[in-house]
Amino acid sequence: MSKERPPEPLDFFIWTVEDVGMWLEEINLGSYRQIFKENGVNGEYLEGMSMFTTEQILRFIRRCHMKWGDFITLCKELRRIKVACLKGEQRVRRPWWAPSCLSVVFIKAAKRNRQSRVVSLKLEP
Repeated sequence: MSKERPPEPLDFFIWTVEDVGMWLEEINLGSYRQIFKENGVNGEYLEGMSMFTTEQILRFIRRCHMKWGDFITLCKELRRIKVACLKGEQRVRRPWWAPSCLSVVFIKAAKRNRQSRVVSLKLEP
């Protein structure tokens, strides 16, 4: 059995439900993997959590049977990824279809695009 490769943090906006599950394992919240899958929690959903009202947060916690401390851990880890994106600390890989001569140009454009998406989340410092 091959070990699953964790999803690239910079791309968390486009994580699939399976990517979210692998990330949960990585941050020691793997016990929630199945319930997140059943509820369709993907990267787009995680991105939207920053806009949740208190009522929506409580509903999410109840639906996923989460402990309050685990929810705090989830939020901290999500914030860590967003901050890393803002700072440009995550590695950007050239897609297989892009010619190697354009690697530098592609990587600069990808970082700029992804950072602007994170900035649009209106993270507080």
